[in-house]
Amino acid sequence: MSETSDTTGTPRRWYDQDPLLAEVLELLRSYPHDVREQAQNFLGKIEEQIGKETLEKFFELAKTDKTGNRWYDHDPVVSKAIELLRVVPPTVQRQAATKFLEAMKKQGISPDLLKTDSAST
Repeated sequence: MSETSDTTGTPRRWYDQDPLLAEVLELLRSYPHDVREQAQNFLGKIEEQIGKETLEKFFELAKTDKTGNRWYDHDPVVSKAIELLRVVPPTVQRQAATKFLEAMKKQGISPDLLKTDSAST
């Protein structure tokens, strides 16, 4: 399901480089209301570790000119969680993606369900 650039064949989106991360972002896109709580928990844990002020400063620095145009920019909680995920090292991305999938499975949402939903549309 990854998108590639027309000319280079390289991933167009930052999360397409890792299939696990792409899967998590697709779940986020498909179930925005179900994942908001998970995103809020993720941000809360980060805030506990680094402080609210530091987290806010980070988001100001991480803003891109694309803010507002992406599917996840419509919810500030989900947007912040994804932006944070975008800029951390790949090892942290994978750890967070794995934990996110585990949390979603506990809520009854699995990647298999996503594949079933997309096949029926």
